[in-house]
Amino acid sequence: MNKFMWGCVALVGLFVVAESLNCNTCSVGVGSICLIGSSKTCSTSEPNCYTGQAVFNVSSILGIKIKGCLATASCNTTSTGSILTAGYTVSQTCCSTNLCNGAGAIQLPLIVAIGAALVAIWSTVT
Repeated sequence: MNKFMWGCVALVGLFVVAESLNCNTCSVGVGSICLIGSSKTCSTSEPNCYTGQAVFNVSSILGIKIKGCLATASCNTTSTGSILTAGYTVSQTCCSTNLCNGAGAIQLPLIVAIGAALVAIWSTVT
């Protein structure tokens, strides 16, 4: 009986792990580029993938993005605030399939390589 009970617990644990979402994470993103990102498996307390975006009212061009896992109560919300009289709007959009919150991070060496190529092109033009 004891083995049967532990077998049931293990089986239920496998289903819980199998149902957890894998989400892209981004702790530092500017515009549409994620500088520091990876992917992770969400917990039961934060079962949704999300993309959050903070846009300053002064310049809607420059936005800060974050990605990860989020609790259902915080999904699809928008809030506003201000920092030193500069207003901002934060929106959080959720989804519920694996890696549904967009592509992962662009690796920093790629950004450096693109920057070096642009500098090389610019220096030959001028």
